[in-house]
Amino acid sequence: MGESDLGITGKTRVVALIGDPVEHSRSPVMQNAAFSALGLDWVYIALPVKAEKVGEAVGGLRALGFQGANVTMPHKAAVMPYLDEVAPAALRIGAVNTIVRRGDKLIGENTDGRGFLRALREEVHLDVRGRRVFVFGAGGVARALAFELAAAGVASLVITNRTTSRAEALAASVTQATGCETLVLPWEPKTWAPLLAEADVIVNGTRAGMLREPDFAADLPWRELKADAVVCDAVYEPLETNLLRTASRYGLRTLDGLALLLYQGVLAFELWTEKPAPIDVMARALRSARKNLA
Repeated sequence: MGESDLGITGKTRVVALIGDPVEHSRSPVMQNAAFSALGLDWVYIALPVKAEKVGEAVGGLRALGFQGANVTMPHKAAVMPYLDEVAPAALRIGAVNTIVRRGDKLIGENTDGRGFLRALREEVHLDVRGRRVFVFGAGGVARALAFELAAAGVASLVITNRTTSRAEALAASVTQATGCETLVLPWEPKTWAPLLAEADVIVNGTRAGMLREPDFAADLPWRELKADAVVCDAVYEPLETNLLRTASRYGLRTLDGLALLLYQGVLAFELWTEKPAPIDVMARALRSARKNLA
């Protein structure tokens, strides 16, 4: 089968995903469906890159004229020194998940946090301004969410993490950058209850609940939570985590990890192409990919 049979020619613009591993990623299905829906001669491919080859990989993107890339674990911080510019938000977060070509420059962006805010607006119809937010985790995803939530004007932010020092460092950075009132709690469920009871948005930004990973759903004071609180989970394998299943059982609104994956991809698509993303098409492609992988 020749390249013309695939619709790929010397004029096709290429975007990549770099990480290790990348075989499991649903981003190629989502992004290629979006390119096709808009009739764009673009293609998205997944490229496994070992840690010691990150600099060479970024150089390859530059030399081969790639229009951009997504960056997944464990390279989100490692790519930063090899880029021409890094957007202020990505610098604060300390991670890049999207690379955009502008002329001869490769620019690092982070769409995780902004994608989360857009998912809340689009899927739950919630504006976080003036809301109280409780975040579990202080790693890569949680960092992105915390900075964007604070920048969006939440009333307060509570962070708990198994390593308290990481949560304290994140809280200090968030407060310095945004002025947001940020409180750190130790990973001790008995300390969580009073502030969880006040929270409008509760976010799991950890791996807890992923596949066979233990979760902390049983440690939440479910009967004391606000009736209109929104419970969010960055995990999308499984799609309905025990945390979300329990929240639904108590009548609370939920936002799953697939929504976060969708909207960070939507923002990346719009940065690359400078066109509005076909969100419905991308959502259907993600759901279809999930069924095929199940």
